Amino acid sequence: MESSVTAFGWLDYVVWVFYMIFMAYFGLKTSGKQQSAKDYFLGGNGLPWWAVLFSVVATETSTLTFISIPAVAYGGNLTFLQITIGYFIGRVIVALVFLPRYFEGEIYTAYTFLERRFGPSIRNATSITFMFTRLLADGVRLFATAIPIAVLLRFGGAFEGWSDLQLYVMAIMVITLVTLLYTFLGGIKAVVWMDVIQMGVYLGGALLAGVLLVQALPDGWQSFHQTVISTGKTQWFDWGWDGSLKNYFEQPYVFGVAIIGGAIFSLASHGTDHLLVQRLLATGSLASGQKALIGSGFVIILQFSLFLFIGLLLYAFYEGADIFALGLRTQDEIFVKYIVEQIPSGVSGLILAALFAAAMSSLSSSLNALASTTLYDVIIPYRKKVFSAVEELSLSRKITLIWGIVLSASALLFTYLQLQAGERPTVVELGLGIASYTYGGLLGTFLLGLMSKKTQSIDTLRGFFSGLICLLFMVNGPVQNLLPGEPLALAWPLYTAVGAAIVVLIGELSAAFRISKS
Repeated sequence: MESSVTAFGWLDYVVWVFYMIFMAYFGLKTSGKQQSAKDYFLGGNGLPWWAVLFSVVATETSTLTFISIPAVAYGGNLTFLQITIGYFIGRVIVALVFLPRYFEGEIYTAYTFLERRFGPSIRNATSITFMFTRLLADGVRLFATAIPIAVLLRFGGAFEGWSDLQLYVMAIMVITLVTLLYTFLGGIKAVVWMDVIQMGVYLGGALLAGVLLVQALPDGWQSFHQTVISTGKTQWFDWGWDGSLKNYFEQPYVFGVAIIGGAIFSLASHGTDHLLVQRLLATGSLASGQKALIGSGFVIILQFSLFLFIGLLLYAFYEGADIFALGLRTQDEIFVKYIVEQIPSGVSGLILAALFAAAMSSLSSSLNALASTTLYDVIIPYRKKVFSAVEELSLSRKITLIWGIVLSASALLFTYLQLQAGERPTVVELGLGIASYTYGGLLGTFLLGLMSKKTQSIDTLRGFFSGLICLLFMVNGPVQNLLPGEPLALAWPLYTAVGAAIVVLIGELSAAFRISKS
């Protein structure tokens, strides 16, 4: 059980503040001077592949991994790792099939490929869907970022008397304002290089926390064995054949669902989501982009393994105590509680500062990608006047500012909904579930563009919107509750796979019917 509790003190606050000042300065220093929107969004091309590798990993996981993955293991086991195998398989396919198409000519966003294949209507539909997905998913990310700060303030004794909602609102607003400072001025270069530093710091902090956790166990590894291994929490593979077929597809962490769902999710996220495609294009060459993408798959498996193992150590340290008995509001707060209360003063401030900064890097990545998509896919195609380089750069910064306001509003909405909910899912599952829903439509559209020669714009649009609508009836939520009987509720890793399959099927059927009628 817990040892003596050390309060989060003044030294931690000093470390935190100085770290944030340094990271903001470093981000602006490495960004250089932008003379055009291309410099702002792609860094002028030529970013090192290894830097992009770490940026990809930091962008897609960061705070959600640090906060929520230990909570997944604390409340369950290691079966989440099966999904990371699928993630790796999906990245290899994207690197070999999708990336070569992106590097055929000068492409600023992932959706210009679709315009060349199907026309502007498809690019509009997919780019708007991208923005909608990012708005929802990054609202969850920003909410997750506020968790450690709100817990810090509550456990540290600061702002006594404030409600949870007030603490979260303050944290979200501070994060957004600081992030906008360097993203508004620095562009993609500032984002990528900050990702590299921050990933090293938060992984180092996680390793240190793991070592301290092992040392804090009363009987060391014997305590771990008695509390964790003997209870089956180290289970990695779950074949899931002990129930009905319906039950199988409702479980997110059985082997088939996890591997196939993870691979197809990765196909969509790294092959169609401009948030990540933008980074790969910024390497400037196909070979560099492929190395960055495939290498990130290896790092992701190691990173998820580390944070899941920390969750098991936390389970042993707190002897499997219920989160409410520990004074927590959500399961996601378990690791932050340990950092604030148990890690030595100064070190805990550095870890939480790294958490804060890593979360800012994810937010800045989203702001940059959203602004890029808005400019190139929504504004420029319908603007008769040709912008000068200076005008494009100025407009890019204004769009970034607007998206910062919109994303903070989305995060505040999720904060309210999450705090009001009775049974709350971990934020990583909530965020991945939201992204998976719309990724299916995007991936299906891309697959039609890559593999089908007979489908046209009208066929693809029919498939795209059919996939989004049909999936509503397969997701556990208000729409499905209207259906009679006991409907199938798909596990979240399958949202993307099923959505993409529907898009491709309807698109091909529409094309076949259209051709037969002509």
